[in-house]
Amino acid sequence: MPRFKITIEYDGNRYAGWQVQKNARTVQGELLEAAYQVFDTRQLEFYGAGRTDAGVHARGQVAHLEVAATRLSPEQILMRLNDLLSHDVNILSVEKAGPRFHARHDAKSRHYVYQISRRRDAFGKRYVWWIRDPLNLSAMRAAAAVLVGFHDFRSFGDTETPDQSTKVDLTRLHIREEGDRVLIEISASHFLWKMVRRIVGVLVEVGRDKLPPEAVEQFLDAPSREPARLTAPPSGLFLERVDY
Repeated sequence: MPRFKITIEYDGNRYAGWQVQKNARTVQGELLEAAYQVFDTRQLEFYGAGRTDAGVHARGQVAHLEVAATRLSPEQILMRLNDLLSHDVNILSVEKAGPRFHARHDAKSRHYVYQISRRRDAFGKRYVWWIRDPLNLSAMRAAAAVLVGFHDFRSFGDTETPDQSTKVDLTRLHIREEGDRVLIEISASHFLWKMVRRIVGVLVEVGRDKLPPEAVEQFLDAPSREPARLTAPPSGLFLERVDY
């Protein structure tokens, strides 16, 4: 059965996340419907590297597509899918993949960027979190440094199953300025559900001087519901790329 590696970008504003849901519009659902038409069969698999939440965007989501049989080239698949997809979902590339390639299980690391705007933005408000308060970036960076490494992030994310591990190797958490924006770049082997948005929410609270940087270490040491209360909105979050 032919299998392909698909790289996708999408604007998440109109979607209830990546994963197919009943009575909800999702990115995976849109891709499946297009693929059913292109290949004239429902016997196929379209599986993503990560399940982005409702309203979260992607510049480099990866999925694998497996069909029973096709004579279409990767270039033809790309063009035909894009012809059917909505304007806010776009296939960037289609490559032939090995029969065992799995978009999720084979991924080595995932990279996200969260965009904060320090001013009211008429054009980008759907893609940023506008923070009105001044942000203490030095304090935010000090708190971010505590989170880098292999830790139990149970305070920062929810699990999909009761036996899922909450330990994550967070390899990079970098905060940089770009004009009026603050970009939070975060990389890890994998992420818990809502983990990135809760980390951002905590860092922003530290930046507002409403939470001491040492509180972050306390959240790692013992379970806390405080990060959940501080969850950042989905609008500023982008899945930047997936490495294999």
